[in-house]
Amino acid sequence: MGMGHPIIAVVRRETRLEGLKARWATAKAAAFRMKQAVRHEKALRRERRAMAEFDLTSVEFTDAMVVEGESADSMLSEALAAPTQYEEEDEIYQRALKNLTHELDALGFPVKVIDRTFVPNFDFFRCLLVVVIGPDGLVANVAKYVGDLPIIGINPDPSRNDGVLLPFEVRQARSIVRRTIDRRHKLREVTLAEATTNEGQRMLAFNDFYVGSSSHVSARYILEMNTRVEQQSSSGVLISTGAGSTGWLSSVFNMAEGINRFLGHDEAARMELKWEDRRLVWAVREPFRSCHSEANTVAGFLDEGSELVLGSQMPTGGVIFSDGIETDFLEFNSGTIARFTVAQQCARLVVG
Repeated sequence: MGMGHPIIAVVRRETRLEGLKARWATAKAAAFRMKQAVRHEKALRRERRAMAEFDLTSVEFTDAMVVEGESADSMLSEALAAPTQYEEEDEIYQRALKNLTHELDALGFPVKVIDRTFVPNFDFFRCLLVVVIGPDGLVANVAKYVGDLPIIGINPDPSRNDGVLLPFEVRQARSIVRRTIDRRHKLREVTLAEATTNEGQRMLAFNDFYVGSSSHVSARYILEMNTRVEQQSSSGVLISTGAGSTGWLSSVFNMAEGINRFLGHDEAARMELKWEDRRLVWAVREPFRSCHSEANTVAGFLDEGSELVLGSQMPTGGVIFSDGIETDFLEFNSGTIARFTVAQQCARLVVG
């Protein structure tokens, strides 16, 4: 395992309250700012409702509008200016993290707690395994950096986390980690996607890759799939694994289905891709036809052994990032050619 004792890595992420403190220095300052924003918005809405009463509509309509407006104001206050929500969430998470490290310390191995911001640069070489203390998305963020290490997902707050990737609670942590160390655990291997460039860069994705512009301008590139080559302009390309096919990619198909319904056409059959399937699916977002761009090849499967090739035509601002982490990206500017394939490496999730 390399130099020193093998360790257990625990990956955590900042809570929303910690994020507010980082922005406003204290929780009280953050709460004040949120309340001020709500007061300003309420005043603006009351002013608009008052002006609307001058409209020559029925009294019943005006009264209903006022009642509905006050109800909306109350909902706004509860949603935007309720610091107790942030505090409760933070308290539960911090307590769960403290209890988790206490449980793992009893196993006799050094426990290293890592904030998710340091995961891309952390050396997991001498780790026995990786424990991720939710939310679900954190497991996806971590999986591509840990190699073949088993990943144990811990749900710190079942009332707030769906737990799809977090099958265990804190009270089960010591038992499942011990079982994993003793190799008595059950694994689910999840197919990853891989991106490589002609400049020698490499990146993995648990859910999906986004390829396009870092801003809201159109991405321009050449797409090559099998023997088909097209010059395209679009909102970018998504390349998804089975695990990610019900996430961001599903929104593309939701849009297509909605337009089909609007035009009176039958709905297309839903695409199904299992986490273990050794294939990917890709789709072009909002492809645009013009005198310099085509939109004939906009979606398809990517089986193991085949590749999707994209060549950038953007002088600046082109990016490739995975699993929604925009700060960890590969540049995709003119001269960069990227290849997307099914990765040889799999994510190894402990499920029992």
